[in-house]
Amino acid sequence: MSLYWAVLYHVEDNLSSLVVFVVDFDGQVAPYTDITPVVGPMIVETAQSLLAPSGTVGWQNEPASVFNYDPMAVRQAIYDEKAWAAIIINPNATVLLQAAVNNGNASYDPMGAAQVIYVEARDETTLDTYVVPQLQQFQTQATASFGREWASQVLSLVSSNSSVLTNIRTSPQALSPAIGFSTFNLRPFLPPTATPAITIGLIYLIIIAFFSFTFYLPIHSKFLQPQDHPPLKFCQMILWRWIATITAYFFLSLSYSLISLAFQIPFSAPPAPHTEVVNPTTAYHYGSFPVYWMINFVGMIALGLACENVAMVVGQPWMAFWLIFWVISNVSTAFYSITLALRFYFWGYAWPLHNIVNASRTILFDVRSRIGLNFGILFAWCAVNTALFPLCCYFMRWKTMREKKKEEQQKKE
Repeated sequence: MSLYWAVLYHVEDNLSSLVVFVVDFDGQVAPYTDITPVVGPMIVETAQSLLAPSGTVGWQNEPASVFNYDPMAVRQAIYDEKAWAAIIINPNATVLLQAAVNNGNASYDPMGAAQVIYVEARDETTLDTYVVPQLQQFQTQATASFGREWASQVLSLVSSNSSVLTNIRTSPQALSPAIGFSTFNLRPFLPPTATPAITIGLIYLIIIAFFSFTFYLPIHSKFLQPQDHPPLKFCQMILWRWIATITAYFFLSLSYSLISLAFQIPFSAPPAPHTEVVNPTTAYHYGSFPVYWMINFVGMIALGLACENVAMVVGQPWMAFWLIFWVISNVSTAFYSITLALRFYFWGYAWPLHNIVNASRTILFDVRSRIGLNFGILFAWCAVNTALFPLCCYFMRWKTMREKKKEEQQKKE
């Protein structure tokens, strides 16, 4: 159980690993290169003031040249998980603000000065708990700091240019708040019924796979007893057990997947451009549900065959301890960000449930796809456990025969 508690033990120390880009395009993109930017440098300075040894996200100033002076390239970088979020200062931030004061512009919108970009469906728990609150704090602090500096500059202009006062009356928003931040959550985490599909509901996938061993064992044993039929050879029995188990997982995973469909999680929405705010959207349009079923099917094999093998080796009552370990180790590395955990937890990237969760997010929300890697890791678990399956079957038979011999000897004595 310490595995579960410890996964959150160093969160505050590791918050800096949640990188947030701050990219200043203000006055750096034509036709706005002939002005002295005011908004961008102030926001960048605010980000630098928030840097701390621990307890804050990893504010990281990136030059506009890294993104070829294209704000949309920053959005693509966030979608591609190069960082957890980004603050973009728009190229025309200073130009529009100064024009509103110097010429008057009743339609000036302070929210056009900067953008906040993130992908909530990437990991809604980490973003909503740690990243978004600090983004909101950043916006408040940046707006307040800039407001004080900007008000001072505007008041100095009023003394030399009386028309400025008239312009401010026309567009008071150019004085207060002067700037703001438009938020673009590229992939919102909706609907709420998607929560069980990528979190607690998957625990039941492990439990169902685990209990299928004890449920079907009496049925398998009937094939070894010559009652109105010839008994199966042991090699045939191994093959039958494997085929029967995989077939059971095939239909059990379908039943599990249909629950998400029944509660109207959208599985047929078309894919969308990575830089646009879209919900609902799925990765494979009408093919999303079959892919979702297959990831649950392969995941159930990876989770379930491991349970079958361990159950045959350790037997009762140790099977229950294995289930506790198997659930906790999978949950700790699938439902919580490994980025915030100790490096000890990096083995979680290879654990079955972590890959099921990642693939499910890709299918349901069209976030960055690693589904080939996810399937590959799950297939590796299936292959290893399939290779061990006959050995575990032989071990269980040897152990059973040994116990029978002991019982017979005790009866003779």
